[in-house]
Amino acid sequence: MELNGKLNDKVVLVTGAGSGLGEATARAFAQAGACVVCLDLNGENARRVSEELQRSGVSCLSITCDVSSAEQVQQAVQQVIDAFGRLDVVVNNAAVDHTVGIDEMSIEQWDQVIGVNLRGPFLTAKAALPQMKKQMSGHIVNIASTAALRAWANAAAYHASKMGVVGLGRGLGVEGRPYNIRVTTVFPGGMNTHFFDRFAEQGIPMPEVQNLIDPCRVAEAIVFAVQMPEPAVVQELMVTPLTETSWP
Repeated sequence: MELNGKLNDKVVLVTGAGSGLGEATARAFAQAGACVVCLDLNGENARRVSEELQRSGVSCLSITCDVSSAEQVQQAVQQVIDAFGRLDVVVNNAAVDHTVGIDEMSIEQWDQVIGVNLRGPFLTAKAALPQMKKQMSGHIVNIASTAALRAWANAAAYHASKMGVVGLGRGLGVEGRPYNIRVTTVFPGGMNTHFFDRFAEQGIPMPEVQNLIDPCRVAEAIVFAVQMPEPAVVQELMVTPLTETSWP
């Protein structure tokens, strides 16, 4: 299959781009020739990634933003449009979790997980859609998780948020079709990122490294989905380590 090739001059906004999968995704799109906007709550990390990409000749921008804030998201998307005149791809990657049981989880913790993981993609898509409709093109990539397809203890909020992301993506996909706006939901398995740092802090056993995938591999899959020739769309895509347990 012949893909669309380089994404020259396409403008890609990646949330949570300051580390982990977001950083890997920003770098993968930069390598494919795109203009990359690195958005992160941690502005210092976003600037670091953006400046490194700029030094390699990539047109890049960093934005500090809380994706659960409607005002900040709207301002961020407008900043992208003002800077580049268009917005072609949004990757909703920013996420947070609290590894505690329902009886121990505070209401504030629940609201934060749902606010970042589910409200965030909704707000970003809502802000980006008018520009994409105007262009009659666009691609929204929502990062779910295998947590949307199976369950384990002390992750109810995370499961709920990621299952919600799947429903959001399916609804967006239907609404975007008349405007040539494609939507892809990605289900990564366990990745070797800072996401598991809190496990050690809480005395939770870490997954074996060989059962975790390098985030750059998931990032490559995201770019692959965006490069799919129109009018085809990769609606949902699961990427796991070959040796990840609990799967056929």
